[in-house]
Amino acid sequence: MIEKIRLDNISFAYDGTGNGKIKNISFSVSPGGCVVLTGRSGCGKTTVTRMINGLIPEFFSGELTGSVFVDGENLADKQLYEIAKKIGSVFQNPKTQFFNTDTDGEIAFGMENNGVPRQELIKRVKKTADNLNITNLLNRSIFSLSGGEKQKIAFASVYAMNPEVYLLDEPSSNLDTDAICDLREYIQILKSQGKTIIIAEHRLYYLKDLADEIYYMDAGEIKHRWTQEAFLNLSVHERKQLGLRSLNQEEPKINDKSLRNDNADIEIKDFSIGYGKKDVLTDINFKANKGDIIAVTGHNGVGKSTLLRTLCGLQKALRGNIFWNGEVQNQKMLLKRTYMVMQDVNYQLFADSVEQETCFGIKNPDYKKVEQVLKELDLYELKEKHPNTLSAGQKQRLAVAVSMLCDKDILVFDEPTSGLDLESMRMVSELMYKLAKMGKIIFVVTHDFELVSLACTRIFPLG
Repeated sequence: MIEKIRLDNISFAYDGTGNGKIKNISFSVSPGGCVVLTGRSGCGKTTVTRMINGLIPEFFSGELTGSVFVDGENLADKQLYEIAKKIGSVFQNPKTQFFNTDTDGEIAFGMENNGVPRQELIKRVKKTADNLNITNLLNRSIFSLSGGEKQKIAFASVYAMNPEVYLLDEPSSNLDTDAICDLREYIQILKSQGKTIIIAEHRLYYLKDLADEIYYMDAGEIKHRWTQEAFLNLSVHERKQLGLRSLNQEEPKINDKSLRNDNADIEIKDFSIGYGKKDVLTDINFKANKGDIIAVTGHNGVGKSTLLRTLCGLQKALRGNIFWNGEVQNQKMLLKRTYMVMQDVNYQLFADSVEQETCFGIKNPDYKKVEQVLKELDLYELKEKHPNTLSAGQKQRLAVAVSMLCDKDILVFDEPTSGLDLESMRMVSELMYKLAKMGKIIFVVTHDFELVSLACTRIFPLG
């Protein structure tokens, strides 16, 4: 069989941590093949992609054995710039691969480094935008984009370079339903062009008829290998036992038991939000009561995160008021009353260990409660680890743990299940339910229909 990529008995452990290690990984992908790596958070999927694009051992040091071959050539004999010409990577957090402040410059960046002439470069930027249907994102500031829009630009910057191999790490984690449909079309385009694709992913429904093979990883090893047909023949019970997400996209079904009356605990009245003098959302009116878990939904870029940052007092509303038990709240009051779990949790992790993080900024912490919460979130065994050594899913759970230990009235979650497996998503939903029973009001920005169905009592659609 002709092989585009081959991994021969690869094992790796990061220096200073046992997290994310992989053991005895061997597989090959033929030219034009599409392989999906899946499994629980922290199982080693991202580590495998770093082996293939050369980031291990160039940027991530550790104990490495085995070899990776591309077109029969050992990557150990190649410089990173040589690898990058053949292999393009789209990371889970697109910010980590941006080098420019504007979208056109970002799409062009890789081509500039490869010495593409200016006129050809301009043509390819336009062609990339046309092919991926993102002309509306050209001539924009990177900082003005939503998380999903940034993900599209990250993909475009790789697509413009026309590599032979694509590595996609949780590419759908920040995308709404329509944007995931766009991503699916992008992958179909790549397949039609004969590109080789490896995707590390928890969301599987949009890939079920695109993947040629699906590899299930657990504790750093490939435990199951399925063809597309064999994977689709797994029962619902078998998939759930493995912690895998649904293969069907469904409309959220909620149990709307909210109280909506004049005695609402929080009221958003005649609210308009935006930046400077530019409106993003106008004339917002909404009431909620203690115990509500409210899904804030809408397309990428509609203003969901902006609304919740304003609700938390992190930016000023253009017009309107927020009332708490009938009293108008200013920014300072909102800051004291709310806690936000950010979409990119790296911005709010400060301490040197998981345990210290849960107590950070809290006077006289209850260590028994800290222990209980860490155990509930399956983080107790990691309590001495530095937060930066955790997987993306583990970092998300740590931020949720901190929110549980803060004595706030309103908790705001911005895409809390981004990049999480089924079990971790269920943990988050159960914790939200517990927080709601404690009398908290919870707002959650999400595109995750499974989370909405499991946890939310109301849906607040925007746009």
